[in-house]
Amino acid sequence: MIARLFKRDKPPGWRLPEGLRVYAIGDVHGRIDLLDALLASIEADTASWSGASEIVLLGDYVDRGPGSAAVLGRLTGDAPKGTCWRLLKGNHEAILLDLFAPQPSDERLLPSWLAHGGRETLASYGLPASIIHASDAATVIGALAEVMPVTQRELLASLAYTHAAGDYLFVHAGIRPGIALADQRPRDLVWIREAFLDYPGDHGVHVVHGHSVRREVDERQNRTGIDTGAYATGKLTALVLEGAGRRYLST
Repeated sequence: MIARLFKRDKPPGWRLPEGLRVYAIGDVHGRIDLLDALLASIEADTASWSGASEIVLLGDYVDRGPGSAAVLGRLTGDAPKGTCWRLLKGNHEAILLDLFAPQPSDERLLPSWLAHGGRETLASYGLPASIIHASDAATVIGALAEVMPVTQRELLASLAYTHAAGDYLFVHAGIRPGIALADQRPRDLVWIREAFLDYPGDHGVHVVHGHSVRREVDERQNRTGIDTGAYATGKLTALVLEGAGRRYLST
């Protein structure tokens, strides 16, 4: 069931261009069941809307949950009727891309990935236990590369770090305060936490992000966090923006 949650007090000043509606979705982490339910709700929500609609996914499509392969497969297909995809990179996609590189940046990357949801991703592609519990990076990633469709590899390589619309900036983790957007480090965009989360000042835009799990939407004057821990809680959240208004859809 999809619950529609409406905020009674919206932050002042932040707007989208007229005629544009944005649905920003938090971290999916392999929960294809929740993603499909939320996308169906979005499609129904746009049925009476005559403007343009974007679905911005904030990254972390893979790992932890059981359906990473299906999530990537869904995102390589068409967006729901009347909408278009805006797909961003999360730290889990960044890790996977690093592992696919000819020379991964850190030999500790594979065990860290496996311990933080990588095994679930391998299992989602039907790989056997001998691969899922192997410790050799060449063996594990070689097997994954063989079964992962080329379209999904291409999708991972095409993910953007940020998306901007009106007064909003969409990014996986956040931004480094006081640094111009053009000068932000990619690592900060997918990994940053406290330096961004604890900053009370004005960024010049309202930042919509995932990455840092909260039981409820973390709405502040300068940012809104919408990672509600879908893989563990069953709650996948979308922030719906239109003009100066905002509301939420969640599973």
